[in-house]
Amino acid sequence: MAWSFLLVASLFILGDIGVSHASFPPTIIVDMAKIIMDNYCSPEKLTGMKEAISAASSNTDVLKIPDAESLANVLSAGVQNTVSDPRLKVSFEPNYVPEVAPQMPPLPPEQLVAVLQTSIKLDILEGNIGYLRIDHILGEEAADKVGPLLLELVWNKILPTSALIFDLRYTGSGDATGIPYIVSYFTQAEPPIHIDSIYDRPSNTTTKLFSMSKLLGERYGVTKPLIILTSRNTKGIAEDIAYCLKNMRRATIVGEKTAGGSVKINKFKVSDTDFYITVPTAKCRSPITGSTWEVTGVTPNVEVVAEDALATAIKILKIRAQIPAIIEGTATLIADNYAFENIGADVATKLKVLQANGVYNMIVSKSDLEEKLSSDLQNLSGDKSLKTTSNAQSPPPMEYPPEVYIDLIKVSFTTEVFENNIGYLRFDMFGDFEEVKAIAQIIVEHVWNKVVNTDAMIVDLRNNIGGPTTAIAGFCSYFFDEDKEIVLDKLYDRSSGTTTELRTLPELTGARYGSKKSLIILTSGATAGAAEEFVYIMKKVGRAMIVGATTNGSSHPPKTFRVGETDIFIDIPTIHSDTIAGPAWEGAGVAPHIPVRAEDALEAAKGIFNKHFGGQK
Repeated sequence: MAWSFLLVASLFILGDIGVSHASFPPTIIVDMAKIIMDNYCSPEKLTGMKEAISAASSNTDVLKIPDAESLANVLSAGVQNTVSDPRLKVSFEPNYVPEVAPQMPPLPPEQLVAVLQTSIKLDILEGNIGYLRIDHILGEEAADKVGPLLLELVWNKILPTSALIFDLRYTGSGDATGIPYIVSYFTQAEPPIHIDSIYDRPSNTTTKLFSMSKLLGERYGVTKPLIILTSRNTKGIAEDIAYCLKNMRRATIVGEKTAGGSVKINKFKVSDTDFYITVPTAKCRSPITGSTWEVTGVTPNVEVVAEDALATAIKILKIRAQIPAIIEGTATLIADNYAFENIGADVATKLKVLQANGVYNMIVSKSDLEEKLSSDLQNLSGDKSLKTTSNAQSPPPMEYPPEVYIDLIKVSFTTEVFENNIGYLRFDMFGDFEEVKAIAQIIVEHVWNKVVNTDAMIVDLRNNIGGPTTAIAGFCSYFFDEDKEIVLDKLYDRSSGTTTELRTLPELTGARYGSKKSLIILTSGATAGAAEEFVYIMKKVGRAMIVGATTNGSSHPPKTFRVGETDIFIDIPTIHSDTIAGPAWEGAGVAPHIPVRAEDALEAAKGIFNKHFGGQK
């Protein structure tokens, strides 16, 4: 009934503005509705059409229309609004001449060559990039007739290229049988791939389209880059080809969203009049997406105005041409420098396998490559610190007057003294030794001296994300006695093949806390890097109780490496802690002595100390 209401209401509105007598046959609406009922590709959307026909056939006032074109416009609006399909159109065309699908004329070979050369544009661009523009998609039958010529004039020149740009920006017509013919040149011969299904309403049949096992000439293959250019004028069969190859992840679409046409459109004459109705009589559905490009169009992977699509495609292909060398260079750097040799070798091997299997074939920009490469490196290694980086140079340290440093330190550190003279110290990042050394006296005066004379201390590293490890030995030293040097850890640097011992320092700025007073360190899953190294050391040597959650399991701060002569840079952890006595903290984190939720760790630590010191009173 919705269709009837919209259509009849629209006709009444227009009927009030013109002639007082019907100008057109009263059966025109009924005949038009029957054409839609019998031929429209989605009959499930035609609920209410029978009621609309009945209402229209008994209402002659709806035909009081000023002229034929106005009636056609009203009919189009009524149908399109009701069915929600802009492809349904009513037109008044007294001089209509049916379109004839382009046919390959029976010409002598030399003239046929001339026709093909004007309808197909071919070029070999810099970098051995093929460019192919086809404005009409030939059906399988027509392609078979001119196949040898197509092979000689076009395809054999495309085959040796390293990549192909397939330009469909101007393609508005074609034959559905050409879909598997074209798609198959970019697939393997076996097994056949179900690439599309087309339902034809007039015959009530569904045809499944499969890739073809036998083709004239060689296939372009499945590994060489393929980019399809599209525009808002790309219609019908060209849209289907772009959609199929996009969803098969065989092609990257660059350009504008396509027209959203139909795999098959027919124009029907409405009874014995000069009115015609255009109806999509077939529809397709992708076996991959379960959906279609019709009406909505094909959305590009990289959306740019059509005029810029070719230049954009060339940029993408230049990036892709560098990828094999970038992956090879990255794999070599990791194999030679990653802190744990066996993991580095495994990551390098698997990374090259990923590249060989085509996982980088759809990269469209440098940032896209960096994001994908980082994700793969972290997934393969389990190390969040192994990743691409911008290689932004750190600015040189700035000199500030003492009062500015004091304000910065007050913001960076939190101190408090709780009940039973329990000290509390929180900071969320470790600093470089030289930078800390320069302001050590200020830190001692405004931070350390507030807690150094407590009877026990809680060091809160739940939000400490790490930083340089150069200050670790110095910070650890405050919790040991001056008269005894202790080896805190041994650090192996894979890049240089050297091992460095971290030892307590004999001289410090300010007083030591010493080795006798109790110490609890709070941790969480966010505790990372240098903070984990500190927790690991203090737990290993038995100097502190760890309360909270297992730490992040990251790594020592990485070094930055440039991949060959490219502008891709990789952060690679090259140092690991002593593993002679067993696995260190990298990749696994440090487990607490007393596991509690991170948000409950402070109260748990205070409870432990209050129970201990309260019992001594």
